[in-house]
Amino acid sequence: MKQLHNRRDFLRGTALLMGAFSGQSLFSKSMAKSIAPFDKKMAGKSASEVARDEDYWSVVQQGYSASFSNILILNNGGVSPPPIVVQQAVENYHKLADQGPSYYMWRILDQGREPLRQKLARLAGTDPEEIAINRNATEALNTVIFGMDLQRGDEVIGCHLDYPNMMHAWRQRAQREGIVYKQLAFDFPIEDDDLIVAAYRDAITPRTKVIHVTHVINWVGHIMPVKKICEMAHEHGIEVIVDGAHSFGLLDFKVSDLGCDYFGTSLHKFLSAPVGTGMMWMKREHIGKIWPLVCDGEPKRSDIRKFETLGTRSFPLEQGIGEAINFHEGIGPKRKEERVRYLKDYWAKEAVSHIPRVRLHTSLAAAYSCGICGVSMDGMTAPELDAALFNRYKIHTTAMVNDYVHCVRITPHVYTSLSDLDRLLDALHGIAKS
Repeated sequence: MKQLHNRRDFLRGTALLMGAFSGQSLFSKSMAKSIAPFDKKMAGKSASEVARDEDYWSVVQQGYSASFSNILILNNGGVSPPPIVVQQAVENYHKLADQGPSYYMWRILDQGREPLRQKLARLAGTDPEEIAINRNATEALNTVIFGMDLQRGDEVIGCHLDYPNMMHAWRQRAQREGIVYKQLAFDFPIEDDDLIVAAYRDAITPRTKVIHVTHVINWVGHIMPVKKICEMAHEHGIEVIVDGAHSFGLLDFKVSDLGCDYFGTSLHKFLSAPVGTGMMWMKREHIGKIWPLVCDGEPKRSDIRKFETLGTRSFPLEQGIGEAINFHEGIGPKRKEERVRYLKDYWAKEAVSHIPRVRLHTSLAAAYSCGICGVSMDGMTAPELDAALFNRYKIHTTAMVNDYVHCVRITPHVYTSLSDLDRLLDALHGIAKS
């Protein structure tokens, strides 16, 4: 009987594990059936047309428990709530693992990493042997930053509006090893790719080895001309690291199309994967020369898995990524991008046109922004506006403040409704009058 019980547990665990990679996924059993009739209705319509169909998106909104929260979450640029099917998957994986972690984690759930690697590679448009699964963009990009063999005096070009953890990493290398970390200053919004590319080009010297560029600037949501920067850098023999934390799962692109050498992202932002999941990609020819951030028995091997030697971590969270990809692909990457851009435009255009004292810090041109938009109000600091939105209206945003930016970042997601954004506009009107 004990052997039969163990076999049943094994089969149940295997079926649960493979579900996210088959027609038996939680998404296929629930959301896919709800969306299917609307997919037929939307046939032949462009992504921008679908973006305005509230009946379609009301079904998507039902797939998120965040849709029913009393607090209006408009800081999805920080971390996004996972869909209900993702929550259920993680809960199921946790229940399985907790029966005996040393068995169910290492011998059952761990077997799901390779199918997940394949699934992520298809989404990214890359070779699976170039994908490492980790916990967030900071871990992915710090692996590259600290893993590169740079010498004293070698130069790295970045930007004052890169993500703080990446700037800190480069500064630490500068302080400890004597590399030269140069940062460009941009006054966004800028609707001129050539101006941005020229700024990076003009900063290059014979000692420049790396350019670090953020795909979507987290402070204000500006979309950088990454492909053009990569093409220019490679003409000078310079490698490019791309921070894709706010682009992957939102913009409809393939990592392989960017032309970069290294790419890191957090999957718990716009992909809506479980919190604490991320991905790193690097060109296959670079893998052997990059040292792992965490030790590996063969640190110079040309196997992407050397970057996954993290010790014990949450396998249930990792495996929950599969259902997030199912949800994302069920909507469609281009539809998702256009919907989130439409939501941003809906409130931002109204606010800047009809609410006194309001100023935007983000371009409204489709080529330069999507979901993230920075807003400020004359006579108030960014923290004051952020506090007023929450304390008086229960709208959660985040204040973005440094030497170059002073604004509140507002970021809707696909579960955000137009009535939610009307609530935001009413709040901005009320604050402006007061």
